[in-house]
Amino acid sequence: MTEKELIEKGYKKYTGKDIDVFYNKDMCCHSGNCTHGNGEVFKVCRRPWVLPDNAAAEEVKAVVETCPSGALQYIMKK
Repeated sequence: MTEKELIEKGYKKYTGKDIDVFYNKDMCCHSGNCTHGNGEVFKVCRRPWVLPDNAAAEEVKAVVETCPSGALQYIMKK
């Protein structure tokens, strides 16, 4: 999906140097895969709660891919 399509579907963009993470709160099933997968990138008590540059892009990608609901998506920049 393109960034434009994700935004049109209600996703919010969290910009990183090598990867952008997109989150749709209406789709989230609160499995905790993201926060348990990497608490430095995904931390619900912090604003913004997603900091894509707090880990290598490949690691962020791997965590996002564990999201069972599809509430998290990503676009690699390189």
